[in-house]
Amino acid sequence: MRLVVAYDGAAYAGWQSQPGRPTVQGCLTAAARTLLGPATRVDGASRTDAGVHALGQVATVATASALPAPAVMGALNAALPPDIRVVRAEEAAADFDARRAAVGKRYGYLLDNGPVRSPLLRRHAWHVARRLDVGAMRQAARALRGRHDFGAFCAAPGRHASPWCTVRALHVLRRGQRIGILLSGDRFLHHMVRNVVGSLVVVGRGARPPAWLGEVLASRDRARAGATAPAHGLTLLRVLY
Repeated sequence: MRLVVAYDGAAYAGWQSQPGRPTVQGCLTAAARTLLGPATRVDGASRTDAGVHALGQVATVATASALPAPAVMGALNAALPPDIRVVRAEEAAADFDARRAAVGKRYGYLLDNGPVRSPLLRRHAWHVARRLDVGAMRQAARALRGRHDFGAFCAAPGRHASPWCTVRALHVLRRGQRIGILLSGDRFLHHMVRNVVGSLVVVGRGARPPAWLGEVLASRDRARAGATAPAHGLTLLRVLY
């Protein structure tokens, strides 16, 4: 069975189950095992970090239960905490694997760029009080589109993986005091999106010229990139198949 799951990640230590810590996978697994049996397994397409949100996380539910997908969705939502919801459930091939079958992911990052922090966005946007130059950020972002070695934007725990990724789209959009950064790619390294956002903000503040981001990319040196943007501004929008 395939689930599409939305969650507010503020209260969780990320997606992946961890002993003694609240996680989204842990909550889903506990609810699914109560409903579908103790051998039920829940695996996700993306291991979102602590504090990261999702609108379109995809999960595989491996179970021997014959309960139909609509009934599973309703029962899970009745058992889950209010900050986690199954928004779609459907039957899937027995060999469907949410992580291995994915061909890409789409993320959104929200910046609150007003002089005063919005109380309604405090859990879902990074407040940057100084007005950012969106034009400079857009110019800088061009260097990151396409297939590159993104080692300069990878956190240390992810350096065992290949650094090569294809960024298919990277857009910087302003609506009043809100700035949205949208990224789509075939895969993303550990903290890659947040490190890209942190670097774009450096350019937006005027601390570096737009050409600097291309130089950081070519260097493959994490120390040259900007600081990691806070987790709470990041949302997994969609997993692509």
